[in-house]
Amino acid sequence: MPNHLSECLSPYLLQHAHNPVDWHPWGEEALQRARKEQKPIFLSIGYSACHWCHVMERESFENPAVAEVLNAHFVSIKVDREERPDLDDLYMDAVQTLTGRGGWPMSVWLTPELEPFYGGTYFPPEPRGGMPGFIPLLTRIAGLWQEDRAGVIRQAGQLTADLRRQATLEAAQESPGEEVLAGALDQLRRGFDARWGGFGPAPKFPQQMAVELLLARGTREDQGMVLRTLDAMWEGGMYDHLGGGFSRYSVDAQWLVPHFEKMLYDNAQLIGCYLAAHQATGEVRYAQVARETLDYLLRDLHDPSGGFHSSEDADSEGEEGRFYVFTPVEIREALGHEDGQRFCAAFGVTVGGNFEHGHSVLHRFSCGATERLPEREEQVLRERLRLWRDRRVRPGKDDKVLAAWNGLALSALARGFQVLGDVRYLEAAQACAAFLRQELWREGRLLRVWRQGRAHTPGFLEDYAAVVEGLVDLFEADFDPTWLRWAETLGEGLLTRFHDAAEGGFFSTEANQSDLIFRQKPGFDNAIPGGNTLAARALLRLSRHLQREDFHVAAEGTVRCFGAWMQRAPRAFLGLLGVLDQVLREPLNVALSGEPADPGVRAMLFEVHSRFLPGRVLSVSPDQLLPLHEGRASATGQPLAFVCRGRTCAPPVRTASGLAGLLD
Repeated sequence: MPNHLSECLSPYLLQHAHNPVDWHPWGEEALQRARKEQKPIFLSIGYSACHWCHVMERESFENPAVAEVLNAHFVSIKVDREERPDLDDLYMDAVQTLTGRGGWPMSVWLTPELEPFYGGTYFPPEPRGGMPGFIPLLTRIAGLWQEDRAGVIRQAGQLTADLRRQATLEAAQESPGEEVLAGALDQLRRGFDARWGGFGPAPKFPQQMAVELLLARGTREDQGMVLRTLDAMWEGGMYDHLGGGFSRYSVDAQWLVPHFEKMLYDNAQLIGCYLAAHQATGEVRYAQVARETLDYLLRDLHDPSGGFHSSEDADSEGEEGRFYVFTPVEIREALGHEDGQRFCAAFGVTVGGNFEHGHSVLHRFSCGATERLPEREEQVLRERLRLWRDRRVRPGKDDKVLAAWNGLALSALARGFQVLGDVRYLEAAQACAAFLRQELWREGRLLRVWRQGRAHTPGFLEDYAAVVEGLVDLFEADFDPTWLRWAETLGEGLLTRFHDAAEGGFFSTEANQSDLIFRQKPGFDNAIPGGNTLAARALLRLSRHLQREDFHVAAEGTVRCFGAWMQRAPRAFLGLLGVLDQVLREPLNVALSGEPADPGVRAMLFEVHSRFLPGRVLSVSPDQLLPLHEGRASATGQPLAFVCRGRTCAPPVRTASGLAGLLD
């Protein structure tokens, strides 16, 4: 008998639709029931690709004894954190305050008025390894609610007041300066792992924003840290050497054994990192990693409607990583004895293995000069093995489409076209933008979630902001002003729906949202940039294209709003520090007068795209209708390039070589 999740769209919620737990989706029906019956809420938050979420489901939520306790004493609510990041952020803050740590699955107990009073993450069904058993814990909480309800409610009110106080920010009078950036760079240098790359101990995450900041702002030695990190991530097991794309993180310091889930947002951001490294160094391998990861998005995450799916699981057939790992016998079966032996030597596949049950995660660390395969032969063997691997049971896929993550993918595709010149990436970017406009734009409002033809959930700050930046990147790829006009409309929505005009910065949600105990102003940068980072970055770039002072003021006000926090904990604000870098840096504007398809314009664009120019603004137009092109028409009809650094403009040039000289 299915529970109340059976009509939901979320793949994560549908995974729990046949649990004996009487799950409800978050909504007025469940919240009213809790208030009417005066029962506490058990709130469980996770996501489809979460390995430990699957474990807790198998151990506890499919367990009739657990279900009996939950159904008798609680109103149980399941939330997909990717659909409702506002709830996830709010109650994660509560769990971290209560326990000092957080993660998923997240387990939180709330009063009927939605105030948290107890929380944690994964709980085993019975006590194990110092963790309380889930059934004894549920029984204890239910007893406490019956015996001392007033005390529980009082404790929940105090915790909520503390959380509200922590979320209150007062803007500084002045924006932070160069010293904040210098402090952040110094912290990154001290945390760098000189042997394996990356910043900090295991588990190691990609830290895309650290890479971007060091490339844009660092010294030549800092660039060496970035390249060591990018090389190690690509050489190790976190990279899928057959299908392209990166797993979520490495469980060890060596980047060897990954946690195998693959997320759209990680891969979209890493594409940008490898493209920037290619521009900064000219090294072909970085372009190849970006290309293979873009191809992974197009092949495995692309929805026929034009959007991109959210993630692929770590698990298949009930085992983590089963789809991705190999034994020498399997390699030889797929490639033949001789080719298989050589492939095993090149990609570290051994009899003993480096993973569970004698299996090996593919990697390049142990490949010396004698084992290295010729480039063309390696490509052929990798493709043959990928096709053989595709006969296996694939990991589950979360095929919902999220506006914010698709904004990141839109940026990756548009930048991929700019740097690599492959028109497939431009066409996919255009289709993605058209999809977002067609399916998630309703009566002047952006929606967050789409799946199987149905859209729902009003967009959050990160949705508006990421789509704005994606549209700016797309405009800088095909120069269709339609994208810039829609970005401007969305930017105005950021100001009217989310902006805190009094203190600066942006709230994650619109005002008057009845199912939140208070609005938050997200500042920390996590796996993706925080909503305020995305908003400030998008509005700053848009302000430079459109000469909109209100956009610029809002972007600078956001940096100022978090200035004191950035100074105290720079590693938590690396994305926003990247915005500060752009605020402090004199903007580089490149405006080309002419048709985008003109050979002379294309030659000029090649000079721009082949260089690493952090924060540059690029526009092409045959007329003077865009602000960067006013008064800049070509009298002869020949292309002209106008280059300005801050308020200083060079005389226009007519050739690609002339533009190259200015850019250099």
